[in-house]
Amino acid sequence: VAESIVAAANQHVQKPVLAVLMGSEGLPQGRAELHKAGIPAYVFPESAARGLSALRRQREWTARPLTAAAPLPVDRARAALALAGAGGNATRKLGELEALELLAAYGIPVAESRFATDPQEASRCAATLGFPVVLKAVAPTLVHKTDVGGVRLGLMTPVEVAEAGAEILHAVGRGLPDGHVSGLLVQRMVSGGRETVVGISRDPAFGPLVMFGLGGIYVEALKDVVFRVAPIQPLDAHDMVRSIRGVALLDGVRGAPPVDFAALTGVLLRVSQLAIDHPEIAELDVNPLLAFSDGVKAVDARVLVAKSPSD
Repeated sequence: VAESIVAAANQHVQKPVLAVLMGSEGLPQGRAELHKAGIPAYVFPESAARGLSALRRQREWTARPLTAAAPLPVDRARAALALAGAGGNATRKLGELEALELLAAYGIPVAESRFATDPQEASRCAATLGFPVVLKAVAPTLVHKTDVGGVRLGLMTPVEVAEAGAEILHAVGRGLPDGHVSGLLVQRMVSGGRETVVGISRDPAFGPLVMFGLGGIYVEALKDVVFRVAPIQPLDAHDMVRSIRGVALLDGVRGAPPVDFAALTGVLLRVSQLAIDHPEIAELDVNPLLAFSDGVKAVDARVLVAKSPSD
């Protein structure tokens, strides 16, 4: 191989390659002559190995079978109703209940939830859902609920729910700049699972992007996420799930079973379709999307809707 490269190079340069590389003019001039002839030249073998690896990955990418993303059955009327909730909101942010409704309209499993305006109503909602439940503050400007005491887990009785609701409203009211709390989200508690995150963002150059990675606190701490341009096909979704650095956590460690990878890829395909169907969605974060060995469940979601030119 080396002899072939040298022979090819000698057809394009005035001096023999070996003379250039090993003669009085030294290595830099030899590399310059090779580059001028369009022949890659590297100082260290590690650089050459990285170049070959990149070529191999590019070849695998271009050789993939290309198939159009098949449309999935969704409840468009339900999705439109959920998105309409941002119309009268100055922040253009969907309430958490509407965000979960939007996901459910696209066939994404969500934790059953109810909205309550006060602790007493939250107590009644919890009795309807069944215990244990999670209680969360709902406010237009609230992003990280736990930072201001806006979440209570594992509530087992109506009395616990009422007391926790009063505490949440007091704590969040003091922690928010405007002090405005819309109410409380009562949610059937979902235990176990591994936390992942799925999202949508819009790039000025590439358009809608679909995101996947490890969720919960790992998003900000590890930033272990990947992106693909929507619409994605099943092979793209499979690659996304498998290409994060922490995929071993999803495969299962210390005897834990692997998560349902088919369910995860299904959610990515549905989120991709959501991004295409509704260009008004500026951002979407499902965090966490809990992955189990037999399915997934979204327990928290944030959706921002872009303002229309008339707004």
